[in-house]
Amino acid sequence: MNHPVRRRPALATALALACSAVLTSCTAGPATGPGRAAASPASADPASRPDLTSFYSQRLRWSDCDTEGYACARLTVPRDYDDPGNGKTFVLPVARAEAGKPDRRIGSLVYNPGGPGAAGVQSLEEGMDEAFGRTARDRFDIVAFDPRGVGASIPALTCTASDDAPEEMEEAEAMEPPASEGVAPLHPRTEKERTAADEGARAAAEDCERHSGGLLRHVGTRDAARDLDVLRAALGERELTYLGWSYGTSLGTAYAELFPRRVRAMVLDGAIDPSLDWSQRVLSQSAGFRRSVEDYADRCAEIAGDSCPADSPDAIRTLIEGLYTRAERAPLPVSEDSSYAEYGGMDATAVLDAVSMAMYTPEDQWEPLSRALAAADAGDATELGALDEEEPAPAEEDPSPEDTEEDGGDEGSPAAGGTPADNEGAALTAVNCLDVPHPRDLNAYWDALPRAEKAAGVYGTAGVTAELTCRGWPSGGRMPHRVDADGVSPVLVVGTTGDPSTPYEEAVSLADQFPGGMLLTYEGVGHTAYGRGGACVTEKVDAYLVGLKPVRPGATC
Repeated sequence: MNHPVRRRPALATALALACSAVLTSCTAGPATGPGRAAASPASADPASRPDLTSFYSQRLRWSDCDTEGYACARLTVPRDYDDPGNGKTFVLPVARAEAGKPDRRIGSLVYNPGGPGAAGVQSLEEGMDEAFGRTARDRFDIVAFDPRGVGASIPALTCTASDDAPEEMEEAEAMEPPASEGVAPLHPRTEKERTAADEGARAAAEDCERHSGGLLRHVGTRDAARDLDVLRAALGERELTYLGWSYGTSLGTAYAELFPRRVRAMVLDGAIDPSLDWSQRVLSQSAGFRRSVEDYADRCAEIAGDSCPADSPDAIRTLIEGLYTRAERAPLPVSEDSSYAEYGGMDATAVLDAVSMAMYTPEDQWEPLSRALAAADAGDATELGALDEEEPAPAEEDPSPEDTEEDGGDEGSPAAGGTPADNEGAALTAVNCLDVPHPRDLNAYWDALPRAEKAAGVYGTAGVTAELTCRGWPSGGRMPHRVDADGVSPVLVVGTTGDPSTPYEEAVSLADQFPGGMLLTYEGVGHTAYGRGGACVTEKVDAYLVGLKPVRPGATC
């Protein structure tokens, strides 16, 4: 569930990572005062509107998924909640794993695996239900869905032409002047370097506007949270039981603000603090990645054993910094079958991408990272480049006419109903840029570079550059704010002390912002805790989900 954004590797931005990117999204509505979001009369209970009755009265029609053991269905939601009767919709795939003890079933437990951009249905069919504790799986149907524009949603976001795009579109793209090539530095200092970074970011934004322009204003987290309530109703649940990892905490927070009295239980693991503005988010997450790489150097021998690329923490740090420096001078060599071969190898941002990605699950990734770093230091970065390569999500068949209306070939809708190969990266960029207000003035980004360098070194400066794509993006009108969810049931926030992507400090802050919020601390490294933090975390989270048992103040695993 943690994947990098892939644009042009020569201009890629190092920390644009799914499951909580540097561009991690904000939630809820425009602020009416310092740090507060207020609900308007129309948003106090969006589900009460008569023009949404047809959506809220749906009942899911389940059938076997392609993967044995799972049931699948489709949910229709309005494209535009301000004009739900305009005939435009999203059709969202839904999947469930039935409760292990149906005679003791409590209801449905809906989860979001992260992103924005992670496809929930695919994650469930790949066994994500196994991340839940046995107690939770016995008592709940585990339910996942693809958020609007994501995965096999119809229509789905895309930032590149499909294979069967009109010939004139392909010709127009072929005639476009290429983006500035060359080696992209981790800290653009010169006018030439900054111009190249800006041009690359602008080209990426224009690609998304060209291919998904009609969808870009309708894929924000607040709309996805309203979809989540339609799903709750379609599942026949009076209240929502929910677990969100990483970006899923933003989705959960937005839901709690919109529908505070419909929350039965909510677990937010790997928390994103909605009170931070774009630059504060960069500094927070970039510092988290830098600390995690320090942890890797310090604890490599403990976790990766003999695979470590050097014989001491200081030597490991020197090796990594040396690879960044070498890759800034010239791309690191790769084999002909590497995805980086057409770009002449891995530039510094691509190397930083790979290192940062490996911080998510140390128990799985630190050994292969160690071997890849040693190979790259010896002159072959192929293995390093392969660390974050992912197969595109499998295409789904077209829905039958009874499942959804014709969409008229709207932007972003894949011609064959399948998932565009770049969908995860496109969705991550689109949701993040819409959710988080960004300055239009280019100088604001360059002014942030010194602060970012001081706070997080090259991880910070690369993070600032990652934000450039959002400079000209459609704005969702939200402002950073503290959580406003009066009346919500006690929410459980889980924070990992060594989390690279969603630093622990944000979990502390988010738990404090919820009325009656609870914090469970996992002392460890890696991204998120439930499903990978051991029996202590699982038992406490499951006891809350099943029996609503509160977690005591100061609880630590």
